[in-house]
Amino acid sequence: MGSGGRSTTHKEGHAIQRSPTDKPPFTLAQIKMAIPPHCFERSLIKSSYYLVHDLIIVAALLYLATAVIPALPAGPTRLGAWTLYGVAQGCAATGVWVVAHECGHHAFSDYQLLDDALGLVLHSWLLVPYFSWKFSHRRHHANHASMECDEVFVPEQRAVLAWYAPCVRNPVGRLLFIAGHLTVGWPLYLTVNANGRAYPRWACHFDPYGPIFSDRERVLVFVSDVGLLAVWFALFKLASAFGLWWVVRVYGVPLLVVNAWVVLITYLHHTHRALPHYDSSEWDWLRGALATVDRDYGVFNRVLHNVADTHVLHHLFPAMPHYHAMEATKAIRPILGDYYKRDATPIAKALWREAKECVFVEPMEDRKGVLWYSNKL
Repeated sequence: MGSGGRSTTHKEGHAIQRSPTDKPPFTLAQIKMAIPPHCFERSLIKSSYYLVHDLIIVAALLYLATAVIPALPAGPTRLGAWTLYGVAQGCAATGVWVVAHECGHHAFSDYQLLDDALGLVLHSWLLVPYFSWKFSHRRHHANHASMECDEVFVPEQRAVLAWYAPCVRNPVGRLLFIAGHLTVGWPLYLTVNANGRAYPRWACHFDPYGPIFSDRERVLVFVSDVGLLAVWFALFKLASAFGLWWVVRVYGVPLLVVNAWVVLITYLHHTHRALPHYDSSEWDWLRGALATVDRDYGVFNRVLHNVADTHVLHHLFPAMPHYHAMEATKAIRPILGDYYKRDATPIAKALWREAKECVFVEPMEDRKGVLWYSNKL
């Protein structure tokens, strides 16, 4: 199986089997046949239930932030309450973020216009340019694990490593690397295409005329910008009425938590020593789609609508609603065999390990078009 089948032994003592890299002995149609047909059905009622559920939690937490927490005694009690609010609200809002992501994949309902209108409102509220990211994310799905054409989390090769790459080999540098990615990684990706595909000129999700977008997409990128401007104006009015620090506490801190979740989830989906990347001589869509890994977030799996523990399936069938994803994943695992990857390592431990071990990719001597993660500079 080419470079697949080898294992990488970690100091913790466990071995992770590399994904096979030969063309799979199955087709996408055969995978689809293994899934119960109802898993592909979108239900507006069921999707709306999950959205309303999340919005009720968001509203309840907002009530606590505006009516209960300010009445608490000043000092550690109130500070602790604000901290708990920020984390809880950020987690709840991440659930909303995932629903908006489903809208972008036309997985919310059978009505494209409804999905796009709802996705625009929800993602704009979370300062995500809905259509802009929908377009680039769609190309990520179309080109996943391609060294030349994937849109995000494109690993560097040894010859072009960033200046700070050797720093992640020591604990302090690794901690700074992780903290930077979790705090500013998402906005930097949107604004300057950090960790994104290499373009011949500056690329930005807010620029309708940037190289990320085609001519037919530019109008909707502009619509996304208008949605963001509307939210920024609303935040300005709130800051004028209640003060800047009120907006930071009530909205800004939870948004930081949302952004951290987005980076954490996507980074761990696409970063693992068992996952290959391919250059143009080897890449094809199915092998690229399979070059991802499911993770276990414990109690947060439900909060995140199982977006993290069914990601392999999501790359194969992105229009499938999340509430069918667990059933469908169980159905396809016997078909995928060794091509299916799942890592149940605790998330904090996995994040530290991947930041340490997945510094760059390099080809194997026996298969130049298949590249694997390494940290041996």
